[in-house]
Amino acid sequence: MVLESTIICIDNSQYMRNGDFNPTRLQAQQDAVNLITHSKTRSNPESNVALMTLSDLSVLVTLTTDTGKILAKLHQVTPAADMRFISGIKIAHLCLKHRQGKNHKTRIIAFVGSPIEADEKEVIKLAKKLKKEKVNIDIVNFGEDEINADVLNKFVTTINGKEGTGSHLVTIPPGPHLSDALVSSPIVQGEDGGSGVGGSSGAGFEFGVNPDDDPELALALRVSMEEQRARQQAEGGAEETPATPAAGGGGGAEDESSEEALLQRALAMSMDTGEAGSAAPKERDLGSMTEEEQIAYAMQMSMADAEKPEDSAKAESMDVDEKEDYSEVMNDPAFLQSVLQNLPGVDPQSEAVRNAMGAMKDEKKDEKMKEDKK
Repeated sequence: MVLESTIICIDNSQYMRNGDFNPTRLQAQQDAVNLITHSKTRSNPESNVALMTLSDLSVLVTLTTDTGKILAKLHQVTPAADMRFISGIKIAHLCLKHRQGKNHKTRIIAFVGSPIEADEKEVIKLAKKLKKEKVNIDIVNFGEDEINADVLNKFVTTINGKEGTGSHLVTIPPGPHLSDALVSSPIVQGEDGGSGVGGSSGAGFEFGVNPDDDPELALALRVSMEEQRARQQAEGGAEETPATPAAGGGGGAEDESSEEALLQRALAMSMDTGEAGSAAPKERDLGSMTEEEQIAYAMQMSMADAEKPEDSAKAESMDVDEKEDYSEVMNDPAFLQSVLQNLPGVDPQSEAVRNAMGAMKDEKKDEKMKEDKK
């Protein structure tokens, strides 16, 4: 990849408040600068990038490999006065002269979204000077593209000469996103047409994410997509499987939604368990079942397990009632007398206890007389 020092010149004139590019021309430039900055540093990690403005002629960031500095300063730019194209390009050229890597190629990328208020002769003179210094320049003509098209075309043609192709003019008509139009342009693709940038916006990569930039996100998206495909295939298989027809259903089952078909299947399985009684459900291969079938099978198993404890509890209670009868023991006066003696604070010889015991004996006599009469 080309080892290059690049300075990006952004237009921050009052024209940048216009909303013909979403959301404004200035914010559209910010996205485009972000795209270009990452493209340069990814194509060659040793490439440097700088940032300046064309209205107030301020060098915001000198040549650096730290894209974070550029993006931090980029979002602090606000619209200022009119754009000064010639002065801004001269300052950018001066910044490139003071680069540390003298073996770097030099390039200026200028965003022009305001009318160029300069003499055409001065513009051509500046182009010849840049050609002599072997400085390439890429110009993004947007917003006021029709007004500036002629002068910028002459400017770039002068720098390239007859056989040169290092400088480019990209004219972008009003549209939703400025950066999208730059993805396939020579400014982003580079001279060899294969800089790593198509990927900075996700173009050309699966799910729109470059795996080299964010491998975890790319993996998560891939896994999510595979799960979604498997789910869709399972739902498609469930729809193809004939559901248990309801009474008088006939051909109506074909018109049912997938959810209704699943409910029908779950109800049929639950009815099967009711008819089978306490018989254990047949084991099935969970690997060949869809997620919905597994849920229905789990419901079937839980219902069968819930019926077993109730049956066993009923059987135990019936055994207790049939085998053990305490009525005879409770009617035995000797047994009750011994129990009362062992209770703390109870006097078996008290009048209240004797009256209670006598009442129980009278009740027993009455019951026997009634039985004898029958």
